[in-house]
Amino acid sequence: MNAQTERLTLSGPAGAIEAVRDAATLADGAAAPRGVAIIAHPHPLFGGTIDNKVVQTLARAFVQCGWTAVRFNFRGVGGTEGVYDEGQGELQDLLAVVEQVAPAAAGQRIALAGFSFGAFVTSHALAALWPQGRVDQAVLVGTAASRFAVAPVPPDAHLRTLVVHGEHDDTVPLAAVMDWARPQILPVTVIPAGGHFFHGQLPLLKNLVVRHLQSQG
Repeated sequence: MNAQTERLTLSGPAGAIEAVRDAATLADGAAAPRGVAIIAHPHPLFGGTIDNKVVQTLARAFVQCGWTAVRFNFRGVGGTEGVYDEGQGELQDLLAVVEQVAPAAAGQRIALAGFSFGAFVTSHALAALWPQGRVDQAVLVGTAASRFAVAPVPPDAHLRTLVVHGEHDDTVPLAAVMDWARPQILPVTVIPAGGHFFHGQLPLLKNLVVRHLQSQG
């Protein structure tokens, strides 16, 4: 993504995990990044990778706000070993990445973000990690609620969670995300006329994420 992008090989339950780490842009006077953001990509069987434009947009937003951003390939994608596991193994991949790039013992702030299938997996990681007090922010974009059983967002995580969806998403209908969010009374930010991949609207998506991160301090 930039000159400060570092390629990593991490260890996962199915073997090696290919990842990239984008260095944070530090504000004047900041001695260290705000934390580490782990970002999950779309469906592995439909071309989802760490190079997806929405995933890169999420990484840029976090980097701009002073976070180190880590993108990784799920099992069976790129240089990551293993085979597609319908979200269960992919959740274990995500949790393994978290523990290696932001170990619990280090006490770093963590953000979790995902797009489409990646948002579904991220929802379950959020449910698992939030009770441990490790997660500071969450961003779910194009959440695949019509295709998978997305986990509810913990009630006390609502103010720290941004959910974004395109009005005209024809891959995951907005109605499906609203059906998931409604019982939780979880707000959903809708991008008018937006499709699943937010063509022509990635700058707006980035700005929404930046605004959320800056508002949370």
